Amino acid sequence: MKFEQIVRIGEKLISLDRVERLLKRALKLRAQGLSQQEVAGLLSLDRSFISRLESAGEIRKGKRVAAVGFPVGNSLEISAVCRELGLEFFMILNERERWELVSGKQALDFFNQMLEIVTQLRGFDTLVLLTSERWYNLAEALLDLQIVYISLGPTPLQEDRQVDPDQFRLILKQVFGNGKEEKLVEACGRD
Repeated sequence: MKFEQIVRIGEKLISLDRVERLLKRALKLRAQGLSQQEVAGLLSLDRSFISRLESAGEIRKGKRVAAVGFPVGNSLEISAVCRELGLEFFMILNERERWELVSGKQALDFFNQMLEIVTQLRGFDTLVLLTSERWYNLAEALLDLQIVYISLGPTPLQEDRQVDPDQFRLILKQVFGNGKEEKLVEACGRD
């Protein structure tokens, strides 16, 4: 037997169960494509209430995309594309920068730095990864997110690879735009 959950506010008796059912119905109707105004009319509510309800429950707006790439010979140019398109996190390194990241550090310090980066990346929806296959496999194992993979060549990569900035920009726009990313994107990296 289940009793209605009731709360007294001054002279009013409020059914928490009824409020919950109303909220669920409003959100379900919105998810089905009805406008805020249509839902408000059907449920005898103000449209602004529907808007505030959505804002209060919003977890994320839009797609969060990060990019990691190495060894990218034109890293400054590719980083500029990332900035231009508003990526919150990107780490595009050439071969020299990649080795500077490692050199002079104790193993534990480097390990902790890599764990921090992995933790940051887990907060994104999609990672655009420009690397060799070994790093793609590792990223796929460590990260629970969509990976758009741009192969820079076979493992091990020990020299910088050039990335076509126009193709890279196009891939990022597709990732942001239609939500139908492919797991593997070829032909962006070139020697």
